[in-house]
Amino acid sequence: MSLQSTIEQVLENGVANGSVAGVTVAVTNRDGVLYEGGFGERAAGSGVKMSVDTVGWIASMTKAITGTAAMQLVEQGKLDLDIPAQEWAPYLGKVQVLDGFDDDGKPIMRAPKRAITLRHLLTHTAGFGYARWNKDLKKYAELETVPDARSGDLRGIITPLVFDPGERWLYSNSIDWTGKIIEAVTGTKLGAYLESSIFEPLGMTSTGFKISPDMRSRLAKVHHREDGALISSDFMLKQDPPAEMGGGGLYSTVGDYMKFIQMILGEGVCNGHRLLKAETVQTMSQNHMGNCRVCVLPSFDPGTSCDAEFFPSLPKTWGLTFMINMEDAPTGRTANSLAWAGLANSYFWIDPTRGIGGVFLSQLLPFVDERALALYLDFETAVYANLR
Repeated sequence: MSLQSTIEQVLENGVANGSVAGVTVAVTNRDGVLYEGGFGERAAGSGVKMSVDTVGWIASMTKAITGTAAMQLVEQGKLDLDIPAQEWAPYLGKVQVLDGFDDDGKPIMRAPKRAITLRHLLTHTAGFGYARWNKDLKKYAELETVPDARSGDLRGIITPLVFDPGERWLYSNSIDWTGKIIEAVTGTKLGAYLESSIFEPLGMTSTGFKISPDMRSRLAKVHHREDGALISSDFMLKQDPPAEMGGGGLYSTVGDYMKFIQMILGEGVCNGHRLLKAETVQTMSQNHMGNCRVCVLPSFDPGTSCDAEFFPSLPKTWGLTFMINMEDAPTGRTANSLAWAGLANSYFWIDPTRGIGGVFLSQLLPFVDERALALYLDFETAVYANLR
């Protein structure tokens, strides 16, 4: 079977059996798009079909874009990976480590052993976390009424650390802090900087923190499962929020995100524009957290996430700002490939060795829903099975 027919069979079956209500996908190599298509509906039961220009919330797929913006500023000498990041974000010099709770249930705090750096932030080794995947942060958020970072309320990221910077990996809101650093250095809002430095040169015309009227006309709904059925919701991030969150606030399409992937595969060049030096992309694609390893994220909020880990049997590390599988994956993904995902079951991978990358955009909570994740992995497997 051809690449097209194999992918279409996998995804048509996935929609038919209820793995997702709808999905758009794209596959590219360094020379251009190999396949793109849409399957199912933008909202279950609506009759409005998914298409390649369907807009969705890409959530934490935002992080790699924010990290790219930060590395542009590192290239320009405006940021440094290894000096204390409090120079640009003063809170990072005041933040305390949460060392549990006393007998009265009050937080026990202490000073961190070392300063947080941009390298710590980009690798999720700063000590921050998310309440949905850390029981102490969840308890702290309930005690202190900390809003979810998805609200765009800056108080959502003014949280304590749960370990000393550099000592281990924990997926976190640290890329939201990276976004605040970018704003401090550039003197502009994050969305405006991303537009001028990444979206415009790459031709990403349907990507942004704010959903334009044209994007809204193509927007897919976020779904959840209820009594075995897929139910669409009116969930949407707040428009014009107090803070634009570099860790998860963007909406986009698979076509737009594919241009970002092509830029990474092209070692910084896409659409005739160089966004990064080749050596910077190579640096971003390497392990930057030493012997620390990516681990399972146990869920403390089953409505938004299941327990989360990709390829549990494989060792994984983190670059600037991608997950890196250190061995070949069962889908066919080569060792030292780059990847991550978004909360509403969107996924991407970039395989520099094979010169291939892909995007899978569905809109479903909770994160790593068993059936949605299985469909994504089947899609990736189908791509590699048909590579020449």
